[in-house]
Amino acid sequence: MVKFISNQEYSPEALDRVFTVPNVISFLRICSIPYLAILIAQNKMGVALIILAISAFSDCVDGYIARTFNQVSKLGQILDPVADRLLIACSILALAFAKIIPWWALALVVLRDIVMAILIVILAQYDYGPLPVNFMGKTGTALLMIAIVLFMIVYAVATEPMLILYAAAIACAIWGITLYWFAGVLYCIQAYKLLIKKFK
Repeated sequence: MVKFISNQEYSPEALDRVFTVPNVISFLRICSIPYLAILIAQNKMGVALIILAISAFSDCVDGYIARTFNQVSKLGQILDPVADRLLIACSILALAFAKIIPWWALALVVLRDIVMAILIVILAQYDYGPLPVNFMGKTGTALLMIAIVLFMIVYAVATEPMLILYAAAIACAIWGITLYWFAGVLYCIQAYKLLIKKFK
């Protein structure tokens, strides 16, 4: 039986259900990501911003529904962070294709997600579910999302006053990637402690 880890060690009881409203919303959000990435790559930032806003709103809605109507599920605990990771990775990939950000920024984000995916697979071998999101991870993810939105706004408007927003976008991207990796190190340490405890 898979153990879902919380800040104490295990998360609140999650339902073993697939078809819940939050899961459907998360699935639809994942399905919208390729379309969003294509819009960004084609520099259609206005429409892309609308899609991104809807996606962000749906993320809040599915979390609210899951908590309020007791629809927290094990699948949802996996789908929601996967949707976030895919949204960031695909958006940054599209921005790199549009030559808005350098490819090394994409490489850093994707490499970190690959490390986390490997970590999840290793933990799964010992019946542990995904690690809980820590504050650094949330902050890094938020900064990366802000950076993506700011880059999109800058290239949607493309006027001289947008240089300030462009500088802010770069700053958010740098700090976001830094915290993203710092959170990854914390996850690795947490996983190491769990595995050591497992073998004691």
